[in-house]
Amino acid sequence: MIDRIEKRFLKLKSENRAGLVTFTMMGDPDIENSFDILRGLPNAGADIIEIGTPFTDPMADGSIIQAAGQRALKAGITLKKTLELVHRFRRDDKDTPIILMGYFNPIYVYGVDKFIADSKSVGLDGIIIVDLPSEEDAELCLPAISNGLAFIRLVAPTTNETRLPLVLKNSSGFIYYISITGITGSGGATSIKISESLNKIRKYTALPICVGFGVKTPKQASEVAEFADGVVVGSALIDCIAKSLNQNTGNNQESVKYVHKLVADLATGIRNSRRKEVTS
Repeated sequence: MIDRIEKRFLKLKSENRAGLVTFTMMGDPDIENSFDILRGLPNAGADIIEIGTPFTDPMADGSIIQAAGQRALKAGITLKKTLELVHRFRRDDKDTPIILMGYFNPIYVYGVDKFIADSKSVGLDGIIIVDLPSEEDAELCLPAISNGLAFIRLVAPTTNETRLPLVLKNSSGFIYYISITGITGSGGATSIKISESLNKIRKYTALPICVGFGVKTPKQASEVAEFADGVVVGSALIDCIAKSLNQNTGNNQESVKYVHKLVADLATGIRNSRRKEVTS
């Protein structure tokens, strides 16, 4: 049976375009407004949704996402409540893939078997676990895959061709290529370097490759979309929330509007990036 992730990438291929993958933190700026952001992402232009659940030691995240995690923790979000929000989302949207990106500790505390069962029950499609290398596949990767939950692997610019096959061995769903050697929200790599890296990865996998870390603007998204299967944007969206809160309006609903506007602009940039190929 074709799952939601595979079906979405087949649709993108038929439309000759890359997909927009958006990341937001559940519970930021508060639980209900984070759900309103989540619920409106597909209509704004998101093709695949990544959601975060906060962790107190987010080693891969820059200051923007760390601050979002702190706001979410203060708002009372938990892994259980994050899954509940996915369940609410699925009442109205049966098609958009949702990926949970985070760290292993909250899942370990929750219980691996219970987490996998609950994730499948609420309609989660896959997971990206930042701090579980391929040497630890037995912990979560293999049980997740055997139960129909995609395990999406991170590949970095420093992943050499000796290690790459090991990293990709049990990957599923798609590959997340980190375009920079740094944390989320850092400056992006050049298009030429990204293209060369994707060509190297494609020698070892037929899975779609999405590029993230450092993509902030519609122009950057458009450039990456010329050769990637998907473009991941996270810190720029979360920065919209932070800036709206700094306006001291007392109305977190403003955050919802700003995030969806940026998503729409990013989606337009991505959809236009290959238009010349169709018209030429």
